[in-house]
Amino acid sequence: MTAPTTAPTGFDLPQHIASTKGRHVMIRRLIVSTVAVVAISIAFGTTSAIAHCDTMNGPVVTAAKLALEKGDVTPVLKWVKPEAEAEIRAAFKQTLTVRKAGPQARDLADRYFFETLVRIHRAGEGAPYTGLKPANTPVDPAVQAADKALEGSASIDAAVKLVTRDIANGIRQRWQRAEEAKKHANDSVEAGRTYVEAYVEYVHYVENLHLAASAARSEHAGESTQAALHVHK
Repeated sequence: MTAPTTAPTGFDLPQHIASTKGRHVMIRRLIVSTVAVVAISIAFGTTSAIAHCDTMNGPVVTAAKLALEKGDVTPVLKWVKPEAEAEIRAAFKQTLTVRKAGPQARDLADRYFFETLVRIHRAGEGAPYTGLKPANTPVDPAVQAADKALEGSASIDAAVKLVTRDIANGIRQRWQRAEEAKKHANDSVEAGRTYVEAYVEYVHYVENLHLAASAARSEHAGESTQAALHVHK
């Protein structure tokens, strides 16, 4: 049977994928998709959290590499919300197909899948996507400590100590600035504004920390209550 001579409009039709021309069409579209992702990242991703889920040696890309090696999308699905699963499955299927076209196509397809997966994962977190970062990108020490605790290579106490130390230092430093400014708050309007600025920063810092901790406790309490109700049904 002769392969079709016209490239498909769709992206994943097996009869067209089988042809060299069809694979080239898919590769060109992957190039366009990858460039578009990077362009959006540059245009809108002006800030980003210091995290490692968008690094080449982070847990998301590591899971993606394992999935591609095995030809099984399952390892990456846990990194996206249920509503995004279909998109990831489709991207994975397309990537596996294009990888067969040769080493260069394989590298391009892998990069496309990494970009797609991390972008969707970040969106699920409510975080901006600013592109994939190199494997040697600095990671927040607290994140490193948290990961090591889960890996079993360090105690969770190390992460707790690190975070609580920085929080305590942050509170004390802001209190000290506010306390010092308070002494001169009535000297002039300018001095009073300096005090108010220090006061607001200090109080909001403490408030936000407490709200974050309280929210975590409330969520845990809610989960515990729901679990208890389920048990007693």
